[in-house]
Amino acid sequence: MIYLDHHSTTPLDPVVLEEMMPYMTERFGNPSSMDHSYGHEASVAVEEARARVADLVGARHDEIIFTSGATESDNLALVGVARRYADRGDHIITCATEHKAVLDTAAYLERTGRRVTYVPVDGFGMVDMDILEGAITPQTVLVSVMAANNEVGTIPDIGMIGEVAHRHGVPFHTDAAQAAGHIHMDVEEMHIDIMSISAHKMYGPKGVGALYVRSMRPAVRLDPIMYGGGQEGNQRSGTLNVPAIVGLGKAAQIAQGAMADEARWHCSWTKQMMDMFGGVGGVLNGHPESRLAHNLNVRFPGVDGKAIINTVSDRLAISAGSACTTETVEPSHVLLAMGLDEEEAHQSVRFGLGRYTTHEETVRAAEIVLDAVRGISRQ
Repeated sequence: MIYLDHHSTTPLDPVVLEEMMPYMTERFGNPSSMDHSYGHEASVAVEEARARVADLVGARHDEIIFTSGATESDNLALVGVARRYADRGDHIITCATEHKAVLDTAAYLERTGRRVTYVPVDGFGMVDMDILEGAITPQTVLVSVMAANNEVGTIPDIGMIGEVAHRHGVPFHTDAAQAAGHIHMDVEEMHIDIMSISAHKMYGPKGVGALYVRSMRPAVRLDPIMYGGGQEGNQRSGTLNVPAIVGLGKAAQIAQGAMADEARWHCSWTKQMMDMFGGVGGVLNGHPESRLAHNLNVRFPGVDGKAIINTVSDRLAISAGSACTTETVEPSHVLLAMGLDEEEAHQSVRFGLGRYTTHEETVRAAEIVLDAVRGISRQ
């Protein structure tokens, strides 16, 4: 079985697991219990992990809040801003191709009386900047646009979006679950005020993530969405998951040194795969250049994507799109927003290469898919 579904999750890096293990056994202290060495030891480990995550994205160490994952981070970002700045306005701007963690949270806010503008994208999945800027009003309290799309890999001009938001005095949030650890992210360069991060998308453990929140120039404040012991500066109560946090920190440290080389070879391999798919009329979904190097989303005209996936399921792990929606039969909202019709959306398949993928595996995977497409076309 060749695993090419790294956008849904990545395997745990063995080095990350090795660093986590002591905190599951002999170093089991609660970092909030500082009256003895067990708690102090755990606290030191958490702060080291916080520094590593901050360094990955160019943030201050005290600007990182640990959460259960990017979904919680997205919820805290949107709901936290909406509640904290309710006296300033009731309007949020996001994008039609966001992950459901943002879209469903935005829908919840609409049900509570807030207004949400969903900015459209072009055929490559790029945000329409004129419409985005034109949507900003004096009542806008947040702009939220993802740093890299989880389905088609398109990378918008995050720096420009942040600049536009700041020009109007509006905080900018980005869901960087697919971007952090894979492409260069810098909160200062890109004018980012709030950023969601996931561990299991960059070879860390599941069930842990982080939220960057700007502390100055200008400071951003959030209302918490969980209450209790006041951990994480009263922003996210609950006993800290020390082993997972340590794993996230180590994963961030490894990714910082590895992502440039990984992107270089993944770019070459996905280009070769796309060239091979051209032999059966495969069409690339997403931007041809401004995209995640390890992503390949391809439409095979006249062939159902699920049929391809089912045909190769004993040899390849690939998907039709977001792992959060694979149980539904609805076409991808991302592809529909990009202008594909329902039939075209259903003809699309997503490939996600990873750290341990080999060149030989990508060639073999492409051959397997080509055989499947040809076989289904003959039926």
